[in-house]
Amino acid sequence: MDQPLILLADDEAPITCVVGQRLEAAGYALMVARDGVEAFELATTRLPRAVITDLQMPRMSGLELATRLKETPTTTHVPIILLTARGYILTPEQMARTNIRHLISKPFSAKDVLKRLTELLGGAAQGVAA
Repeated sequence: MDQPLILLADDEAPITCVVGQRLEAAGYALMVARDGVEAFELATTRLPRAVITDLQMPRMSGLELATRLKETPTTTHVPIILLTARGYILTPEQMARTNIRHLISKPFSAKDVLKRLTELLGGAAQGVAA
């Protein structure tokens, strides 16, 4: 079975490092983007099973990324987990324009992100361990 490919987009290296290590240890294949534009390019060329993105990133926010992915035929189905500042709330209109399935407020643990991703994909990775 192939490892599900996950796109992790965040401009903070410590977050991509810690979360990325946890995802790879759980059996996911990983690609990392440092900003929203790079994330969009990777998502539309490599077609990940899911996207985990920070809300606040250079060049394109996580919300803009989620909206553009929903509008793009090849990525319209890709589920998204949005990492946000505590207390950030999306309106129903914003949610309707995206495939954001979970909001996770900072600070969070890599274990929390893995748990949400595993639920989202139905335990899709080999040897997934929360």
